[in-house]
Amino acid sequence: MTTIYLIRHAEAEGNLYRVAQGQHESSLTDRGWRQVKALERRFADIHIDAVYASDLYRTRATATAVYRPKNLPLHRCPGLREICVGDWEGRTWGDIARATPQAMADFGSRMDRWSIPGAETPAEVLERVRRAVEDIARENPGKTLALFSHGYAIRLLLANLQGISLRDTGEKSPTGDNTAVSLLEWDGERLRVVFANDNSHLKTPEYLAGEKPTRAKRAFALEPGLWFRPLEGPEAQERLSAAWAEAGGPVPAASLTLEGLLDEEPVGLLHMAPETGRIHLAYIRPDCRRRGLGVQLMGQAVLRTRERGGDTLSAVLAPGHPGEAYLRDCGFDPRGEEAGLTLWQKSIGFDPTI
Repeated sequence: MTTIYLIRHAEAEGNLYRVAQGQHESSLTDRGWRQVKALERRFADIHIDAVYASDLYRTRATATAVYRPKNLPLHRCPGLREICVGDWEGRTWGDIARATPQAMADFGSRMDRWSIPGAETPAEVLERVRRAVEDIARENPGKTLALFSHGYAIRLLLANLQGISLRDTGEKSPTGDNTAVSLLEWDGERLRVVFANDNSHLKTPEYLAGEKPTRAKRAFALEPGLWFRPLEGPEAQERLSAAWAEAGGPVPAASLTLEGLLDEEPVGLLHMAPETGRIHLAYIRPDCRRRGLGVQLMGQAVLRTRERGGDTLSAVLAPGHPGEAYLRDCGFDPRGEEAGLTLWQKSIGFDPTI
């Protein structure tokens, strides 16, 4: 009997920033790295013979929880990749829900009829992932394996192995949490689900000690967020001046101003220079704060800077400024002074050793 631990990747940028990741590369969040440590503790006393992961960065990074402590090589397997979502890749869920609401609904609830330009169909993903898992099992008879994959791909496979159709997967087979662990057995002919989507390692005192009480879990995996549009000319200047009236001081020049909207309601502004990664303003309307929207502005800063080859974000604030808490929550650290202000920085590069 071959034993297979099937594990979803840790929280990645797309999960936090409300962006459709698909096969788009993204890094892990600070919470994601804490989940990796929780996985490492879970598997510390479990014998593993071999570790496989999708070749996307977020799964390879998550797999470090198992293969590095056990001094095992990591086998990269493209067959374990997440679904390619075609035209949706890298777009915010808010933008997708606004532009294609029926397709958005079908993606989570009616996999049998979801199809968009340039994407794999769920049926194709199911065939690919099941074939990859079965091939790996055949190559490792009698061994214990750890396989790292993605939420949608794992959801499709678990439902299929439990006799749930594509039509009913949305209703009867939920998406597991980030780093959820499922256990499969392979008897040489077929796969069997022993248990699915266990997240007990995220309920330990060690993990919960790092959780922020105010950070609520989303109501559902594909909950839409903001969509963004560029602002230019007088309209941009007018909106920026109003936002900066609260921050104080003149509006600095920058090459990009994005407005974040919830449905059709403007709720925030991002004003920055993506060519250097310098953020001048990340603003959420006062009545819309503490709803998890500000981090989506930071997500756009990450994506826009990385697109231009940058690997660092920066901002400056007066010492003691209320915005320090926001920057810390977004993963920034103070790195010295600049013209009497505190310089805050955040690395957004990928670890070349992973």
